[in-house]
Amino acid sequence: MAASVKQQLAALVNSGGSHKDLTEKYRTVLDATLKTQGADLSEGLKVFVEAMVNENVSLVVSRQILTDFCSHLNKLPDNEAKDVSHYTLDKIQPRVISFEEQVASIRQHLANIYERESCWKEAANVLVGIPLETGQKQYSSDYKLETYLKIARLYLENDDPVQAEAYINRASLLQADSQNEELQIYYKVCYARVLDYRRKFIEAAQRYNELSYKPIVAENERITALKNALICTILASAGQQRSRMLATLFKDERCQSLPHYGILEKMYLDRIIRSNNLQEFEALLQPHQKAVTSDGSTILDRAVIEHNLLSASKLYNNISFEELGSLLEIPPMKAEKIASQMISEGRMNGCIDQIDSIVHFENREALPSWDKQIQNLCFQVNNIIEKIEQQAPEWIAKSIDEQMAVS
Repeated sequence: MAASVKQQLAALVNSGGSHKDLTEKYRTVLDATLKTQGADLSEGLKVFVEAMVNENVSLVVSRQILTDFCSHLNKLPDNEAKDVSHYTLDKIQPRVISFEEQVASIRQHLANIYERESCWKEAANVLVGIPLETGQKQYSSDYKLETYLKIARLYLENDDPVQAEAYINRASLLQADSQNEELQIYYKVCYARVLDYRRKFIEAAQRYNELSYKPIVAENERITALKNALICTILASAGQQRSRMLATLFKDERCQSLPHYGILEKMYLDRIIRSNNLQEFEALLQPHQKAVTSDGSTILDRAVIEHNLLSASKLYNNISFEELGSLLEIPPMKAEKIASQMISEGRMNGCIDQIDSIVHFENREALPSWDKQIQNLCFQVNNIIEKIEQQAPEWIAKSIDEQMAVS
């Protein structure tokens, strides 16, 4: 079959005729080649490609035919399409400037094949080969933005957040120019995931929470984004930023239906969390969120220890290293080190007396603490009233009328 295709193509090179006539003749040969099966199909297409990138064929003709050829790649079995696509890219490489549009199309299809095979790195590397910034062709901002985001997502699937962040940064330069709302959401999702993988948990939580309110996002995906926001908030380092995010999520009624709401509630209310309370929550974490930190503890362990230490600072005026270690379920020296780090970073107020082995927490005024307790109580009462109003609106209306009449 390959020999027959070669003969037909050779005859066309020496034949005359207009570009339109030649294009139709080459298209006829391509259609006939595509009707073959198995090895004959692959070999025939390779011969056809080799002839089309030859300089003896006019660029006007070869570009049009290769565009048709690219559209047919989608209809081939993946193995054959992958084989032919790699061969085509190799043959086009010396003249890649002349066929940039066709090369981009082939690389997009090849990346889709690798993605279906879960070969994330190979798929990303194929897309990286598209000369979006350096080529002669002017691609639209939306096309470049979508491609950069796809590359970032593929690198994330391959657990390579460093490369993913590089392409998210390129996408960030383009996203302001795009009016495509779906691409804007795609960008926000990828950016949140990159922050998550890079352990910038509080920033990731803020962006996941923002996504959970977007009407364009499907309901189940909004709940997933909210769940991710909650997880990242719990994993974040203790401090004012995390406290604000905890308050935001705790007041969001949607969080009450999430399986790990109990941990959120304990953190918001500054309650001590024991290790046996974390088993179910730990099962929800992704592999990168289970990584071990420099001191040998997991990210979750570290976050909970810091939370418990911050909670202890609101319960005690001072505490010995030994008792603090017992409270946090870690060695005293490790408790001292974490307390020292949090104080030095301004995430906890206090000082350390190493001679007496005591941590002194800053004295707290009773009034602000009392105000906060009243605020929490009012918030909880308000929630109860809202739920009663949903179930018995007539009773609530009657009660309000009676109170107005008395006053």
